[in-house]
Amino acid sequence: MPVTSVDKDLERLTMTIVADFPVAVRRLWDAYVDPRQIEKFWGPPEWPATFARHDVFPGGRSEYYMTGPDGSRSGGYWEFLSVTEGSSFEILDGFTREDGLPDPDMPTMRATFAFEETDSGARLTTTTHFTSLDELERLIDMGMEEGTRSAMAQIDDVLADLRSFAADRATAAQLLSDTQVRISRVLRGTPRQVWEAHHDPELLRLWNFGPDGWALTACELASAPGERNRFEFSPQDGAEGETFALTGELLESEPPHREVFTETMEGIDGPPAHNEQTLTPVEGGTLMSLVITYANKEMRDAILGTGMTDGMEAGYRRLESEVLSHA
Repeated sequence: MPVTSVDKDLERLTMTIVADFPVAVRRLWDAYVDPRQIEKFWGPPEWPATFARHDVFPGGRSEYYMTGPDGSRSGGYWEFLSVTEGSSFEILDGFTREDGLPDPDMPTMRATFAFEETDSGARLTTTTHFTSLDELERLIDMGMEEGTRSAMAQIDDVLADLRSFAADRATAAQLLSDTQVRISRVLRGTPRQVWEAHHDPELLRLWNFGPDGWALTACELASAPGERNRFEFSPQDGAEGETFALTGELLESEPPHREVFTETMEGIDGPPAHNEQTLTPVEGGTLMSLVITYANKEMRDAILGTGMTDGMEAGYRRLESEVLSHA
């Protein structure tokens, strides 16, 4: 059981939870900044969490929901006020309604997560600040302490699972819902290097063309939200297939952390996919997390069935060997 103490200070309106772990601080930190890992322990076992967004940088945001045994959902969000890489972060922690918007009828708290080295491993001290005694007592009555203890009892198994989140694992697709999929890969470079490799046309031509035998033959990059991207791909040297292009609008850009854009195949009718890409520093490199939202399950399954993930993996291998290894 990692939780070693819980202190409720009714005068300062805080609740402080201390937990100790037999791992390095870096390993514990990564478990909290990697959406694939934190969702395995953030909710109690009977209310598992799904993180549809997890942007760990100042000004970033996380959005998650926990699903109960009867299929009902309880949603929440974090707004990152500050992040000190590998050491601490501070958030505003709130609840959301069914439509995903903040719930004004529920409390919003400020919480700090401080990570430090100990003689036996790592310690996490989480301090939650409440705005009133009524708010503190309300959340305690809702089972906040018991829920936290139950959730954190799962973290040891996650920390011990080095293989599932290792830097040498291939690109993987994880279904989040009937319309969403998360594509993940740790790339051996810094977030800035990975970002530049996605936004320099000359670098893109070295790696971003899917399976071997193809080439990126045209590249138009949006420089600001509201502008459009266009990438044209063509078979080379007798490779099978026909030239096609992917187009879309840039919606958000926060280099080198987050980018949001639409994407569709040129000439194909139908709503575009909505892509949210986040770059997070982790041990071994940068975690690339791409959450794609499709119009429906059929479109999601059809696109995944084309071998998209394998094509992305081929590109990422080239990105590491042709670009990041020379950076």
